[in-house]
Amino acid sequence: MSVPDNPTPSPSKTQVFLRRLASTVLCWTTILWAMFSGNHYIADGVFVVLIVFLALTGLVEFYNLARKRGLPCFKVSGVIGGVLLMIGTFLNVTGQLGSHGSPARVNDFETSFLILFVLGLCLRQLMSRDNTSGISAIAVTLLGLMYVPWLLNFLQKISYFPGVEGKYFLLYFILLTKFSDMGAYVVGSLIGRHKMIPRISPGKTWEGFAGAILVSTGASLVFVHFLGSHMAGMNPYHAVVLGIILSSTAVIGDLIESLFKRECGAKDSGNALPGIGGVLDLLDSLLFNAPIMYLYLRHILVP
Repeated sequence: MSVPDNPTPSPSKTQVFLRRLASTVLCWTTILWAMFSGNHYIADGVFVVLIVFLALTGLVEFYNLARKRGLPCFKVSGVIGGVLLMIGTFLNVTGQLGSHGSPARVNDFETSFLILFVLGLCLRQLMSRDNTSGISAIAVTLLGLMYVPWLLNFLQKISYFPGVEGKYFLLYFILLTKFSDMGAYVVGSLIGRHKMIPRISPGKTWEGFAGAILVSTGASLVFVHFLGSHMAGMNPYHAVVLGIILSSTAVIGDLIESLFKRECGAKDSGNALPGIGGVLDLLDSLLFNAPIMYLYLRHILVP
């Protein structure tokens, strides 16, 4: 009589946390090393390659989740559109395409691209012979493009924002978002008792949410104290406001992705990153925070 194999034990919370931390640090350290390397070609080259890779992988994961849910989409068209959008924005913000120096010019490019993308999806459906769910396919494909590449594009618009040292704002916003994630995870694991929205994410607690705000706001004040001279318009007041706002929206972004995964019956969006899951699991909070940081930078810090 054969002895059944022992099931593989689930990793502890400490192991999960350390794996998540290692994957996050490795990914963003590579990007930030390139940005602060002092070599223009290394900085731009590594940055655009990594951000396009993240957008491409995250978009594929989104469309795979949609198909698990039984929702049709034009996956190839969406992926091609996402890559073109990311590269087009990069060429605009670096002045290699169109006129450089105005954020409005980059936004005009993205708006024009989205208009053409929607028209292209309509033509794609017109030529389809077997897809009878055109409205759903167009809607899901467009949502994927806007949820992943378009929101991720704000990282580029922050990094290359004209007239400021954008790389410091990008570093600031990434660190605040990740400190929010860390604060929520650690505090929630240690003393979390009251569930936030258990139907979406059973692990999220109000204590973790408070931890996210406190840790992120503290990190914001420390960052601005030491590096605020590189950030136009920044002061302790803005540091507190952004700490509260970005930590709150980071939690919301995490919950939104959890909602998508729960609806599709998936624990993770993929398995590309050890301890985290998929690329979307890494980007969820950043996707929500990037446009908030950009709008604050453009309309409040540098009006």
